[in-house]
Amino acid sequence: MRVRLPLILAAGAAALFGAAAPVLAQDAARVIAERREGLRAVQTEMEAMVAIARAGGDPRPAAERIARVQAFFQTFPDRFPPGTDSGDTRALPAVWQNRAGFLEAYAALGPRLAELRTAAETGTPAVFAAAVQATGGACSNCHRQFRAR
Repeated sequence: MRVRLPLILAAGAAALFGAAAPVLAQDAARVIAERREGLRAVQTEMEAMVAIARAGGDPRPAAERIARVQAFFQTFPDRFPPGTDSGDTRALPAVWQNRAGFLEAYAALGPRLAELRTAAETGTPAVFAAAVQATGGACSNCHRQFRAR
């Protein structure tokens, strides 16, 4: 009986961990898909803001768009948990290997988005256009280091 117990435990552990692996892979795929979907929505919002800035239009309606972008980025680093570094992602390994650099690039975005929202709320096209450009610079800084083209 003593010989069988370790074998039974080993078989049970293998079955348990074997069953858990696909669940983890599915969770990683879900996180990556949600991350990509959110980033596509951000891209759409930013493209709309660029169009407003180029046209010299009233930026006040963009404040709502910026609020949505800010909400998405509130938990942005959490959208890159371990295990989501492969699959349908354009995130470079540097996100996980240089976490401090990633967090630094992320931290630079928050103030730019706040300035962008304030600029939109002022209703001044030139101020808004400058803030759009500064925000785009913060986005590009992160993309250059942490996103595959």
